[in-house]
Amino acid sequence: MATVVADMSVSLDGFVAEPDGGVERVFAWYGKPQPESQPREGRSESGAGGLRVIVAGRRTFEQAEGWGGKHPTGAPVIVVTHGIPEGWPREGAAVSFVTEGIETAMKQAAAIAGDGVIALATPSIIQQCLNLGLVDRIQVKVVPLLLGVGIPMFGKLTGDPIELENPTVVEGNGVTHLHYRVPDQRRAA
Repeated sequence: MATVVADMSVSLDGFVAEPDGGVERVFAWYGKPQPESQPREGRSESGAGGLRVIVAGRRTFEQAEGWGGKHPTGAPVIVVTHGIPEGWPREGAAVSFVTEGIETAMKQAAAIAGDGVIALATPSIIQQCLNLGLVDRIQVKVVPLLLGVGIPMFGKLTGDPIELENPTVVEGNGVTHLHYRVPDQRRAA
């Protein structure tokens, strides 16, 4: 069974991007040399099979310019959208589209992932999956930056508050990785 991981870089005050969608400062740590003990992009501590598929939203797809048809991690990407963008799908691209909603996208992701990791790479996708009880782990890459305003990582959640287990903490250069397990009782709800 796949492990579903919400994984994002975020400012200390909880924003994944500036109001215009800019992420340069939130992702600036990627360009800095990192200690060997730090998790690398595309590798996850939360699943035996490693990263197998990414589920993202349309805004992230647009901001990333479709990753040129291939995500930097090499994992295929499923984009949840109301309409398929003009010029897509492209031959040879590892990006596909689901217009039937998050539940359909997650079923497709699970079929691809097997016992590996499904990474959630968009705030709205993370929120929807948390509301459905589908998230196994939350991995936050906190950068020492206060934006004051922007696109929050977590929006409004439905249902009861989610109490996470104690984090695993890994210090990096310009980033602190926080890995939380979501208790089983939340996922079973």
